[in-house]
Amino acid sequence: MKICYFDAFSGVSGDMTVGALLDAGAEWPALESALKSLQLGASFRLEKTMRNGIAASKFSVEYSDQKKHRHLPDIEKIVSVGELSEKARTNSLAVFKRLAEAEAKAHNLPVGKVHFHEVGAVDSICDIVGACVALDLLAVNEVHCSRINVGSGTVETEHGTLPVPAPATAELLQGKPIYSAGPITELTTPTGAAIMATLATSFGSLPAVKLLAQGFGAGDKEFSSHANVVRVLIGEKTGAAEATSVTILEANIDDSTPQVLGYAMDRLLDAGALDVTLTPIFMKKNRPATLLSVIALPELAEQLAAILFVETSTLGLRIFQAERRVLARNIAEVETSFGKVRVKYNQNGSFAPEYEDCRKAAVEKGVPLRAVISEANQAFSKLKS
Repeated sequence: MKICYFDAFSGVSGDMTVGALLDAGAEWPALESALKSLQLGASFRLEKTMRNGIAASKFSVEYSDQKKHRHLPDIEKIVSVGELSEKARTNSLAVFKRLAEAEAKAHNLPVGKVHFHEVGAVDSICDIVGACVALDLLAVNEVHCSRINVGSGTVETEHGTLPVPAPATAELLQGKPIYSAGPITELTTPTGAAIMATLATSFGSLPAVKLLAQGFGAGDKEFSSHANVVRVLIGEKTGAAEATSVTILEANIDDSTPQVLGYAMDRLLDAGALDVTLTPIFMKKNRPATLLSVIALPELAEQLAAILFVETSTLGLRIFQAERRVLARNIAEVETSFGKVRVKYNQNGSFAPEYEDCRKAAVEKGVPLRAVISEANQAFSKLKS
């Protein structure tokens, strides 16, 4: 499983994305050929440059076509004639559809009536298609992204001066972790936001990977505070099953019964929470209460928050991102006098019998649970000795 992680500490745009992927090893002749097959009359340039001391690749599109107002069907026709792989074509169309939906919502129009303004220009079309082609050339299976720096201030658009992030960018990044730092300028464009919002499966910390390559894509501007680049890291996933980027949901509850909290815990675990804990605390006015904490994959945060609101009396939640470090775990099956028991173990030598297997055996054989656990431990120790 090969993944691509975008480190958007200076925001992200379409040309920065393509430049970074080329810098990480995507084949330039193959990408250039794919873009020329779109028949837009454009030419393309890739050059090495520096951004605040960091060597990066700058991808540029040169064209004479001045048409900027294209509808989604127009762009779909352009993409359909290109000599692209099925995956690159599908991803390109998905990005444009996501962008059309964001523009439609921002302007209160049907998707088919949306005019792609700046994003309908030749360079933006080539940026989106180029990013999808480059990911395919690198044989990337999953895309992940950091928190996104959107910048600040204002930006000039077809609709006049607008605050950063622009309406379409903000719509695309709803539910994603964003922040503002650095110079007062737009750092994340609608094109970059559309690529990340469509293709990235998670936003947050770098997943556990075996690092294979990195690349830097240069933005147009030069900043004194930091290198204006987006970095990509290409790697293979490790054996760890859990993501290292997780979302924590917490609530202080002083008016739900133990039965209600126990049922809520079961609902949350059944819905995919990685862990749920109940901790005794004291709240204001010395009220005994319970801190309900949930660890979850980021994509399940909204679903689990809805369960918390339905199943408990809380009126508010704290939601924040955290990093999780896990070791790859393996499963071995051992024979005991009570039946087969699975044992989890890792490369550091730690191991533990699977509780549910031991509990089932103890009930079926009418023996103490600790007897089953003890024999499973002995059987595994012999197996590994």
